[in-house]
Amino acid sequence: VEHSHVRFLGNLVLNLWDCGGQEDFVENYFNSQRDHIFRNVQVLIYVFDIESTELQKDMHYFTSCLEALQHNSADAKIFVMVHKMDMIPEERREAVFRSREAELKKVAGEIGKMDVHCFQTSIWDETLYKAWSTMVYSLVPNASLLERHLSALCTACCADELVLFERATFLVISQAVLRGHADPHRFEKISNIVKQFKLSCSKTQAQFASMQVHNPAFSAYIEGFTSNTYLMVITSDPAIKPAMTLLNLHAAKATFEDLLSHLGDTPYQEGDGQAQIADAGGSAPGGAAADARGQLQGQASG
Repeated sequence: VEHSHVRFLGNLVLNLWDCGGQEDFVENYFNSQRDHIFRNVQVLIYVFDIESTELQKDMHYFTSCLEALQHNSADAKIFVMVHKMDMIPEERREAVFRSREAELKKVAGEIGKMDVHCFQTSIWDETLYKAWSTMVYSLVPNASLLERHLSALCTACCADELVLFERATFLVISQAVLRGHADPHRFEKISNIVKQFKLSCSKTQAQFASMQVHNPAFSAYIEGFTSNTYLMVITSDPAIKPAMTLLNLHAAKATFEDLLSHLGDTPYQEGDGQAQIADAGGSAPGGAAADARGQLQGQASG
């Protein structure tokens, strides 16, 4: 079991336990380390290799994992990555994924009506970012309170959309939308653009502070918002002046800094403020789990 730690939103530490999917390791997890690995888990991330030819064995290990979780951490959230979906012909991907998802949900329901959230993922597109954003968002305490404040700010700015990104990982942690956008992958694309821009800044020994884009269709702002976040603002109304938008953001900073600093006052952060994640490698041989874990670590270092 490999252990790593990612600090998120300043005071939330994600303890990642990467459990390799090789057969000898998996048997050991259930025979001699069952209680140690599955106790006090907030989130279980299980990775399936869609190319695996041993589906029966894969499902057996998944079932054993859920049974151990039910016994030791019954309230844990369960996420499954159906990985390497790029290896499936595009016209069949959705059907293959839905079939596997139905099997997994059936197993979970039979064990104890456990709720399983499934993602189809690949290292070659935005799916890993989307999956990690969703999973990490589930650990954000009082997320609904944060969304209400963000919605109020969105209205005050007369913005189309506000998106709050975690500063270190540039994962989405909250958003408010008054006018929707047709591209469902825009956050992942924006994250990649900003990370590349930050990398370019670092090569010149400069620090990324903000970014603005203006054209006839919209204005976009990405600003350092609090000590642990960036905020993206999208406005399409040409009557909204940039100076007014930036003034509203500046006026709101102190409120959001205080709000985010107290989000940790929940059961997730009792004691030392840590949330533990068990990352089960499942059937993914030779690094599919590491692909998924590396996505977050790579973002954290970017």
